[in-house]
Amino acid sequence: MSGLRIAMITRRFWPLVGGGEMVMANLACEFKKLGAQPTILTAQWDTTWPLQIKHREIPVQRLPNPAQQGWGTYTYMDGLSRWLKHNASQYDAVLVSMLKHSAYSALGACKKTAQPIMLRIEGGGDTGDCAWHESARFGKRIRRRCQQAAAIVAPSQATYDEALDAGFKSSTLHHIPNGVAIGSGSVVDKMTVRQRLHEINHDLSCDPDTKIALFTGRLTHKKGLFELVSAWQSVAERVPNSQLWLVGEGPDRDQLFEKIKDLDLVGRVVMPGTFDDVEDFLAAADAFTLPSYAEGLSLSLLEAMAHRLPVIASDIVGNRQLIVDGTHGRLIPAQEVESLAAAIYETFANDNQQQIDAAESRVTTQFSLAGMALAHLDLLSQTVANSGES
Repeated sequence: MSGLRIAMITRRFWPLVGGGEMVMANLACEFKKLGAQPTILTAQWDTTWPLQIKHREIPVQRLPNPAQQGWGTYTYMDGLSRWLKHNASQYDAVLVSMLKHSAYSALGACKKTAQPIMLRIEGGGDTGDCAWHESARFGKRIRRRCQQAAAIVAPSQATYDEALDAGFKSSTLHHIPNGVAIGSGSVVDKMTVRQRLHEINHDLSCDPDTKIALFTGRLTHKKGLFELVSAWQSVAERVPNSQLWLVGEGPDRDQLFEKIKDLDLVGRVVMPGTFDDVEDFLAAADAFTLPSYAEGLSLSLLEAMAHRLPVIASDIVGNRQLIVDGTHGRLIPAQEVESLAAAIYETFANDNQQQIDAAESRVTTQFSLAGMALAHLDLLSQTVANSGES
């Protein structure tokens, strides 16, 4: 295990931040703590970005990814394949995020080498990896190649079952839940953190009496954000001194801002941008909400639970693996604006201590980052051992 050289592939990575990207970043750091040697391979989405950087002391290699649709994907896939072949002596195993283009290229490049490929399913439901195979161009072809991987990690029972239904063999599927860092126990003063954030962005309230609800993740309609903004109109009327913070970037940011303006919620709903570390936002907020249409196993939701925030989430399969409604938080039907608004208001109005305690306990005992990383590293080590025997 110690010294294992791992090529970690994720087409999107910092400064593009989402659940899958943060999982890979967190895993890389934990792998290094455990004695492994990770290198991250990703796409150069902007030509002004340097091709080589270090992120949290982990080497990152960016590969050309022109902006032209189709051509950019081909260029990235070709560059990834060439890098893996040229540097085959520099890594022992490959871990790929998502069962998509990166996985296809990696499996093709390493077909004749000794390095095993392990894949990670990142999404579930209608927006997940297995559903993508059904709708994307060459999706079924990519799925057939992904089925050749030495091991495939499913972060939730739902994504595991989806992969089985899609024809992946149970012998290669492994259920390893996502995990988050467990807090040191240090107490963070909420007002100090709010003041610090206010100095970065004056739209963020530092008023100690303001009730703040938080979302962290990609700004896309599939996260239920348009319904959340609509729900906030009702919340703002009932709780005048309140703010909704949508932390992240994404393809629907401009449309969201138009909706915020249309509903006269400018200043009541704030989009401060993307941040590599959202701990200050979690410490400053009074509640967390995740009204997604579909999730694998949400890293953002786990982080909120670990940071002792009361949570309101959509009643979908991935979220039900983390939350029992009324025990660890509140589950509301996806895409129902009135139910979402009512749940947020109730969370602001009530004492949520029992739910907070139960949620934190669940994350601490079942969803730690250390346990997740160790399980991944054990599985990678086993695939390397098996490849040496074949």
